[in-house]
Amino acid sequence: MSERMKLTDILETLDDQVEDETITLQDIVDTFNARGFGPVVLLPALIALLPTGGVPGVPSLCGIFIALMAIQLVFGRRSPWLPGTLAERGISHERWHRVTQRVRPWTRRIDRFLAPRLSWLMGDVTQRLLALLMVVLGLGMMPLELLPFAAAIPALAIVIMALGLTAGDGLMMLIGLAITVAGGIGIGLWLI
Repeated sequence: MSERMKLTDILETLDDQVEDETITLQDIVDTFNARGFGPVVLLPALIALLPTGGVPGVPSLCGIFIALMAIQLVFGRRSPWLPGTLAERGISHERWHRVTQRVRPWTRRIDRFLAPRLSWLMGDVTQRLLALLMVVLGLGMMPLELLPFAAAIPALAIVIMALGLTAGDGLMMLIGLAITVAGGIGIGLWLI
């Protein structure tokens, strides 16, 4: 099984290891390839969840990336692959560094909550089913982008499930599932 990481470690690792002016989606895949899909799906979901997700096109790009990565997990691929057209998209390294510094106190609090638990949810079949849900959520971010910050709901669910996947925390995966159900009901009621 892949090495378990905390959220602060993920953000700082990417900030420290990438030396270019732009942190691309390929940099995310290259940096965390050996650690599996959790960090690779987590980072674009965070980008869509944070205020950067309010920039037109960002939630759609992140959603496509998440869906592409998660579908690979559904089909049993052990390390992610990214097509060249998406590989060079990214965010300014300076902006990433500022965000990392700003959110560090919050990520450390989240890290204290993460722990390996409910290990039965970390099985191969369960991970594939949750990855399928991440595909649906990632693709759902595209039409939700038309509503101001509505794409943050699936992004939040993906962030929490990806944290669970990364830290081996089945409880976080269940919380992400609950947010998905609650968010779906909320959006459904709002549209009616």
